[in-house]
Amino acid sequence: MALHRLDRRVRTAFLAIVTGAALVGGVLTGGGTSQAATSQPCDIYAAAGTPCVAAHSTVRALYSAYSGRLYQVRRASDSSTRDVGTLSAGGYANASTQDNFCAGTGCVVTVVYDQSGHGNDLAYQGSGGAGGRDTPATATSEALTAGGNKVYSLYINPGNSYWHDGHASGVPTGSAPQGVYMVTSGTHVNSGCCFDYGNSETDRKADGAGAMDAIYFGTSCWFGGCSGTGPWVQADLEYGLFPGGGSSWNPNQRAFTNTYVTAMLKNNGSTQMALKGANAQSGSLTTLYSGALPGGYNPMKKQGAIVLGSGGDCCATNTNQSLGTFYEGAVTAGYPSDAADNAVQANIVAAGYARTAGAFTPGSRISLQATTACCTADYISHDTGDANVVIAAVTAGSTATAKANATWLVRPGLADSTCVSFESANTSGSYLRHQGFRLYLRANDGSSLFAQDATFCPKPGNSGTGYSLQSVNYPAKYVRHYANTVYLAANGGSNAWDATASWAQDTSWLVAAPWN
Repeated sequence: MALHRLDRRVRTAFLAIVTGAALVGGVLTGGGTSQAATSQPCDIYAAAGTPCVAAHSTVRALYSAYSGRLYQVRRASDSSTRDVGTLSAGGYANASTQDNFCAGTGCVVTVVYDQSGHGNDLAYQGSGGAGGRDTPATATSEALTAGGNKVYSLYINPGNSYWHDGHASGVPTGSAPQGVYMVTSGTHVNSGCCFDYGNSETDRKADGAGAMDAIYFGTSCWFGGCSGTGPWVQADLEYGLFPGGGSSWNPNQRAFTNTYVTAMLKNNGSTQMALKGANAQSGSLTTLYSGALPGGYNPMKKQGAIVLGSGGDCCATNTNQSLGTFYEGAVTAGYPSDAADNAVQANIVAAGYARTAGAFTPGSRISLQATTACCTADYISHDTGDANVVIAAVTAGSTATAKANATWLVRPGLADSTCVSFESANTSGSYLRHQGFRLYLRANDGSSLFAQDATFCPKPGNSGTGYSLQSVNYPAKYVRHYANTVYLAANGGSNAWDATASWAQDTSWLVAAPWN
């Protein structure tokens, strides 16, 4: 299309791309306000000649002119539904709609609407949704801020996933070129198959090499030989998660453990593909791979369904085993340019993703109460005579020392300021720290290892109650009480405290008023 025929909004975005300018996602105003957008991700892609054919987000509009529905919630009290829209055209989600509608009851996300105009709305893969065995994700699992505005993520756990057959509504099929991006999280991941977003099978079966063209993000090392523990941005092309152009490990791969992560995949359908990743809060994209398609995947045989949160052979007759977080993403028709990719990353950074302090406000005093039925009178405490960390009963009649031992000062995470560290209220300079996967109270020695061992990222409670405290350097492990002692535990493993029985309850904590 000739440049003079593009509308003014798109022409502005196009000129910025071709001149190498870094497009950002608009003028961000103060907290709690809307976003005055000038060019959003799908404007950028359209200006570059690779328009979005599907655009999804629970956080914001992906077009500067979009002011429609973002997602739908259903409440438990009466099974009624409500659409959540934007605060303004091109702006952020109006979280107050969800908060008011869901007050006093539970809510789930039933639909994530397509903003592209192609009608590629994603419904959950279960009864009453897209059909299948899964259930919708809880709507209130993770609140965050974007541009200072409260918003919610689509927080997918095993048994949650979304799907739509878009083969007749613009989603690329066969060997047609395609691009995909999503903003996800590096702190809510596992190795289950498969936390994907992108092009998948219309029959929800594994139909052969090249039947999929989706981003995978997680810790699965499909072909073996991986370096480190991830999570990684990989390509799910069916019959494998590809770290690059083949089944062998790509040495240019790197883990993205950031709270917010940009993941990109583009595939021209016949000769080449590229994988990129970045911190969604700052910096530029890293090209992880750019080159030939894996052998046997030329040409691609895309079918045109869209999957979110599961692999291609899920979930019509089985259930999703992966977990992950989805904030926004889009599928494009055509192979996006590197300039467009870079402009989209700059736009995402400018969107201002940030974790809400919530109950863990730095500087506050808290006590951490167990939620398992056996132990609701117990709190995380440190012993008086040694460095051991335990759960101990504390009541109004307890000694002043016992109350102080169960009180913690919330500090910005020593290794990651978006997470937290816990300093003892009565032993200044000493923090909760794991060593050998057991928690102790230790004086801060200033080392990088100490900082990592003493940093925990609050997450929605694994049991659905309270909060779970994820280790920043062992993201598959959470703070758990076991036999009255406090450990860092995985859900299943070789240690006694990794036992799966009551793991979800034992790793979920209430933030209580400080005893001291």
